[in-house]
Amino acid sequence: MNSSIVRYILGHILKIEGLLLLLPCLTALIYKETEGFVYLAVAILCLLLGLLVTLKKPKNFVFYQKEGCIATALSWIIMSIFGCLPFIFTKEIPSFVDALFETVSGFTTTGGSILSDVEALSHCSILWRSFTHWIGGMGVLVFLLAIIPMSGGSHINLMRAESTGASVGKLVPKIKYTARILYLIYIGMSLLQFILLIAGNMPVFDAINTTFATAGTGGFGIKNSSMAGYSAYIQWVTTIFMILFGVSFNTYYYLLYRNIKKALDSEEVKCYFLIIAVAIAIIFFEILDTTAGIWDALTQSSFQVASIITTTGFSTVDFNLWPETAKLVLLTLMFIGACAGSTGGGMKVSRVILLVKTVVRELNSYIHPKSIKKIRVDKKSVEHEVSRTINVFLITLCLLCVISVFAISFDQKDFITNFTAVAACINNIGPGFELVGPTQNFSFFSPFAKYVLIFDMLAGRLELFPMLLLFHPAIWKSVLTQRFGKKAQH
Repeated sequence: MNSSIVRYILGHILKIEGLLLLLPCLTALIYKETEGFVYLAVAILCLLLGLLVTLKKPKNFVFYQKEGCIATALSWIIMSIFGCLPFIFTKEIPSFVDALFETVSGFTTTGGSILSDVEALSHCSILWRSFTHWIGGMGVLVFLLAIIPMSGGSHINLMRAESTGASVGKLVPKIKYTARILYLIYIGMSLLQFILLIAGNMPVFDAINTTFATAGTGGFGIKNSSMAGYSAYIQWVTTIFMILFGVSFNTYYYLLYRNIKKALDSEEVKCYFLIIAVAIAIIFFEILDTTAGIWDALTQSSFQVASIITTTGFSTVDFNLWPETAKLVLLTLMFIGACAGSTGGGMKVSRVILLVKTVVRELNSYIHPKSIKKIRVDKKSVEHEVSRTINVFLITLCLLCVISVFAISFDQKDFITNFTAVAACINNIGPGFELVGPTQNFSFFSPFAKYVLIFDMLAGRLELFPMLLLFHPAIWKSVLTQRFGKKAQH
């Protein structure tokens, strides 16, 4: 394994994080908060360590899928560890495991929190907490590819390891230009939402944080009531942008370059909007009798469906009190998730489509055993390798869910709490049901259970395998062999 390129990438990640930490420093300066000195110290630490690590350039810049996955997994772990230090040193979240949980939840755009009083945080900490969503939404390695000149033609392996969905390709011939296009679309949409929120008389600080959390589909609220205290206009703007950020960014690229036919032909996007419409309709009729009227029911159902399917996690009501059918719809949406290539989490609509088509094909094979029918999506045949990968992903997801629920069950909490806590973390949603409902938090879990959920959040954001690969003996055997020679094999 080319461990030198992994080290080099990690160094650049630390430098980028150091620069990103300057934003809360600026916030502290504006609000005259002493916590800003802590953020500045951590920023300098990240920059110095990053510079030291990248002083020696690798001899070989080419890396493969293995190196891409390892670099991605380690990048997110290191980024989370250094990102949680300001919370600890400011004593706003003094416990390491709690600070790490909050930071991982931010970077992975999960939005699950251990805080019972968010409003007690300093302005700079609130902003950093929300900013982690925006950073993690598109991915820090995509940002790295967009700004750092790196030679070699294997950078698609980095993007594939970090991006969400069944497959990732190039929009343009060079990966760095693809990364830049994605970030330009991301920034443009974020700015548009910010302007619309300001137009609704939302305070600037609130609008910035809400935009960060919506764009990254993260869902950290800056108020203890999440989004419940804001006007219907602001809730609808947030609803629309949650849905929009759950659409594949490839679609926006095609629209931007006037390839409208290709954008509208996406089977995944059509199915995504259909699922949203059906879910809103079901929940609307389920909660109509418990709300102030038709408009209130429509606002609540639309907001929560958008929040859950895009795995944002904002809330305007305690949906834990909704009828069982409505809760079952939300639980289903937790696992379906948004579109591949979006900032949303979950299994992704594209995988659900392929799984349904695979089942249909198998049923048809029982009726017509000699027929050979290929699965087609967007009028293109799906390769067997793609179907196999999706089946393996589903099996791995189920196994990881079972193991995680079993692991945290030693805390002696009820099954619904445990199951939805794992589902919310592995699908990067945030709130679940019962003790982890929208008006609750994750603070009551033991440190061990929190570490399990931290792993689930990271694994869910990175599509499982990059994180699981860290535990493969062959990886570390390869690193030790390269480092210390053949004797390490023994």
